[in-house]
Amino acid sequence: MRKFMRFFFHHFYHALAWTYDFVAAVVSIGRWKNWGRAALPHLRGKRVLEIGFGPGHLLVEMNKDGFEPVGLDESQQMIRQARRNLTLNRLPFALYRGYAQFLPFASNSFDSVVSTFPSEYIADSRTLAEVQRVLKEGGRFVIVPVAWAGGTSLLERGSRWLFRVTGQGGEGVEARITAFLAEHGFSAVCLEVEIRHSTVLVVIAEKK
Repeated sequence: MRKFMRFFFHHFYHALAWTYDFVAAVVSIGRWKNWGRAALPHLRGKRVLEIGFGPGHLLVEMNKDGFEPVGLDESQQMIRQARRNLTLNRLPFALYRGYAQFLPFASNSFDSVVSTFPSEYIADSRTLAEVQRVLKEGGRFVIVPVAWAGGTSLLERGSRWLFRVTGQGGEGVEARITAFLAEHGFSAVCLEVEIRHSTVLVVIAEKK
């Protein structure tokens, strides 16, 4: 199952990137963008790096909220989509292609780093070392790793099932995340935020 999901997500973020918004809306019952926005109140400072920005919806929201966002994504197809979304909203953009494990930015250059619904790169020690490096002292790393649709309707139960089979959830996820971040020099807390009959997990990690 893990190999299949890796294969699926690779094509989902690349050749099938044009389907991203539709698929995300279906599996989240229209709540995907709201779930991502749960990170916004916890960002610190003005200059924010988003890792794995996808179609760029959070970049749009950060711009509108007065942040100075910079985006990095490995997928050229996603970069094109994000550029299109930012251009349609008449917003500036600074988009880079690269890997979270090798961030092409100077040390101590961001007040916050954010990542919503990241793939396996988020559990790579090299990613956390790079986030530590580019964050200013006391900077924040805000992660939205998973969300659960509430309710008992068929759609809501189906959404929860999809998130379980794709590995986005499970018992003890909060303890695993905070322990892993602590091992890499972050002080982390997890919040469960209620949004539109859903529970969104928001991880707030600070650089020690």
